[in-house]
Amino acid sequence: MISASMVKDLREATGAGMLDCKKALEATNGNIDEAINWLREQGISKAAKKQSRIAAEGLAVAKTKGNKAIVVEVNSETDFVASNQEFKDLVNTIADTVLDSDATNMEEAMKLEVEGTTIEGLIVEKVSKIGEKLSFRRFETITKNDDQVFGPYSHMGGKIVSLVVLEGNDEELAKDISMQVAAMNPTYLNKEEVPSEIVEKERTILTEAAEKEGLDSNKLPMIVNGRLNKFYEEVCLLDQNFIKENKMKVSKYVESKNSKIISFVRYEVGEGMEKREENFADEVAKQMGA
Repeated sequence: MISASMVKDLREATGAGMLDCKKALEATNGNIDEAINWLREQGISKAAKKQSRIAAEGLAVAKTKGNKAIVVEVNSETDFVASNQEFKDLVNTIADTVLDSDATNMEEAMKLEVEGTTIEGLIVEKVSKIGEKLSFRRFETITKNDDQVFGPYSHMGGKIVSLVVLEGNDEELAKDISMQVAAMNPTYLNKEEVPSEIVEKERTILTEAAEKEGLDSNKLPMIVNGRLNKFYEEVCLLDQNFIKENKMKVSKYVESKNSKIISFVRYEVGEGMEKREENFADEVAKQMGA
């Protein structure tokens, strides 16, 4: 019988996951040494050792199928691996598999079957083969109605990916708006979506700044409101100037095309993650033991 303490000991020795350790012990009748070799043969022990390393490069991809779309980000340690065809194939395989599923979170997605294993197992295999930490970081599924269109856009070969849902049948406009999202990085669709606490915090900051400038106190509310509108222009898609018609707001341009923006998603690879500080020469020297 495989005990919890045996699983714990094997996990501490290899860094592999609990489930993989249990499988290894079951496959080797509880022999710890053989279980360690089993994990190494599967590439799991090697992959586990890389989990503490930083993987903030990689690719994002947007895919559509009928009335459903998905945006996915998969990370690698270096941009060199991210440009490798095998890594690109992995990203597309993950995206296609999740798109064809009912998965709603990462736990469900990692258990999806693909190529005789699971997404989690496939990643472990690729880590062992490619030699870098790889991570399926996140995904978002988006649905639309029959009278709406998707507008996917990829920038810098998948470093920034955006997807817009547009009411109407103008796919070209949807792509243009998606390009706007990629370039201008809005946080919200409109003013109504901005949380009140964020608005009040911004108002306080702008008021204090105006007071320090020694501006007329009677005019402060008007000045602050004007500057608050500038804030909305930065964070709200509909309030931004349209990149193709800079004198027109996105809202007015879309309205002139008898369309309406329903939602958008924007992924930038590695955003919010710690970046590697090492350069390529240092990495090569380390690999060669220099």
